[in-house]
Amino acid sequence: MALSLCNAAARRWAVRSVTSTCAAQKHTLPDLSYDYGALAPHIAPEIMQLHHSKHHQTYVNNLNVAEEKLHECTTKGDASGAIALGGALKFNGGGHINHSIFWQNLSPNGGGEPTGALGSAITTQYGSFEAFQQKISAAAVGVQGSGWAWLGYNKDTQKLAIASCPNQDPLQATTGLVPLLGIDVWEHAYYLQYKNVRPDYLKAIWNVVNWEDVSSRYQNAQ
Repeated sequence: MALSLCNAAARRWAVRSVTSTCAAQKHTLPDLSYDYGALAPHIAPEIMQLHHSKHHQTYVNNLNVAEEKLHECTTKGDASGAIALGGALKFNGGGHINHSIFWQNLSPNGGGEPTGALGSAITTQYGSFEAFQQKISAAAVGVQGSGWAWLGYNKDTQKLAIASCPNQDPLQATTGLVPLLGIDVWEHAYYLQYKNVRPDYLKAIWNVVNWEDVSSRYQNAQ
């Protein structure tokens, strides 16, 4: 009897311990390294504020809720409930991952062309930086509805790759490519300023691309 009570107490302690660990590891909205108005006139302050503090925050909140529910399902052995959470985890987890990369991919001191190993790789693979810009911009324009255009790195082929993902699908989890540069083409990323003219937004965003960050991701991916 005493042993059973001890075992039950140990199980309760283990569940409480895991729950507290999960609570301590909740996702949070990352701070920006620049002000909301720093990317103007290319991206308006109002867009940055709404995009970061409202949209990204919502993905973070919903991801935390989904992970809490997943933990409850796993604790109860509810496999069906856990599987049902897949869509919420993918959408909100992808939204958090994608935007966390996106903010770092941008800088008020950005623009121009990449140099070093990344610049050489782009020129070698696509012929010129301008040809690369046209190709990834075409991928971004071609996204139907909402989604992302990406420059990624394929570890198997050791080459760069341009891809597009629908909705908030995260690049690496869905294609295996390591994300280097993401271009958000959800309307909330540009509509207040560029209305429904996505190509104008895509022309403007090149003025604030943080090639230092993209180059660092390329180096770490190899």
